[in-house]
Amino acid sequence: MKTHSKPTHKLLLGISNSESYGFHPAAWRLPSAPDNAFTDIDVIIKKAQMAEQGGLDYIFYGDRVFLHEDLNERSPLFASIEPMVLLSAIAPATKRIGLVTSASTSFNEPYTLARQLRAIDVISGGRVGWNAIPSYEPQAFANYGKPVPSSDKKYERLHESVQITQALWGSWQKEAGEPDKASGRFADMRYIQPINLQGKQVGSYGPLQIPPSKQGQPVIFMPFASGKGIEAAALYANAMVAMPSNIAEGKQQIAIMNDMAKQVGREVNEIKLLAFLNLSLGDTEEDAVAHRMTLDSQMGMDWIMGHLAVVLGINLDPSQIDTPLTETQIASLRPRLRTPQSHKVIELAKQGKTPRQILAYGLYEPMLNLIGSPSQAVDMMQEWLEQGACQGFTLILNDNQHDLPILIEQVIPMLRERGLRADDYLGETLRDHLGVDEQLGLDSRMVGK
Repeated sequence: MKTHSKPTHKLLLGISNSESYGFHPAAWRLPSAPDNAFTDIDVIIKKAQMAEQGGLDYIFYGDRVFLHEDLNERSPLFASIEPMVLLSAIAPATKRIGLVTSASTSFNEPYTLARQLRAIDVISGGRVGWNAIPSYEPQAFANYGKPVPSSDKKYERLHESVQITQALWGSWQKEAGEPDKASGRFADMRYIQPINLQGKQVGSYGPLQIPPSKQGQPVIFMPFASGKGIEAAALYANAMVAMPSNIAEGKQQIAIMNDMAKQVGREVNEIKLLAFLNLSLGDTEEDAVAHRMTLDSQMGMDWIMGHLAVVLGINLDPSQIDTPLTETQIASLRPRLRTPQSHKVIELAKQGKTPRQILAYGLYEPMLNLIGSPSQAVDMMQEWLEQGACQGFTLILNDNQHDLPILIEQVIPMLRERGLRADDYLGETLRDHLGVDEQLGLDSRMVGK
């Protein structure tokens, strides 16, 4: 591997495009929401182009290979169009932004993974990332007619799949050259060779039919998951998507990742930790909260009130949603150790906020979130970066139509003013954007591990 020497942004930044309308379950109901945004490719491409105009490093597509939501209650949360197909449409409509997709090692054969990802990587000019994940949901395995494997078997297949996929990427070396009309040689076959690898679960003979892209091969993303998942990420990942709920947890996850990476011969901070951050934005905090209340008003509030009651540890009647808590109720409130957001909930209750207003701060979200102004969003991201809790963020917007323009027109310029983001892209490939070392084929440090 060659050491990466190009400059990178201090704060890495991507955006999740998995949510067609936004992460909030009622975003699709607002008058501003485009009709059929979950299948309209023009809407999907426009969102990717807006993210590129803002200079974001990548767009991220999560995936589930089964119907994940009750469509009686909300729009699809994960990309409804198969993400490989989706990226093949987005790639020629964009020029610089990275394209990251999840693809399960549980159902895809390494040759298929290597071929499809390499094809989009070449088409896009070296902008692809692969979020390599094993599946675990019974519904997913049922759709492929398979029983759910044990954890050991699941990760055995993941290790074999990633290694064979990377070996296939390296089966066509750059030394094979370009087509040479004068000599009559299209490519030097000495550098296009079979890999002939067979594991216990998957295998491939090779070589791949497609030459390397500008970045060599796709960047490997992996989630911060179970112990076995972290072990796999330490071996293969260039970047990790994670869900720390606070700065201390983010720092702990980085420490765990660095320790495991060092054990397998990799460098400290070689693997970038990119925290998911759920955003609801407004010109002011009050505007953001008001828009969030508009979203909340489009859905039944009883279930959310029930969650708030659990966080507060008191009984709440749905009829109290617009009534501040009584002094007696406030006096009985105690932070719950297993619910970090309970401190913020109690603080808002003591300020005289009603349950509806408290809920508008998104305190029932399963991940790090902020409902606030552009400056509050930038302050938060800068603090996490400077405290060493992450190297960047994957942003999830609650209402794409409302939040994306504010992100592009206000948040990104403010990050640039503070020196956290450059004024434009610093390179052409996703590896350039993330400051990731060049690689073609298996990482020689990981061979035999």
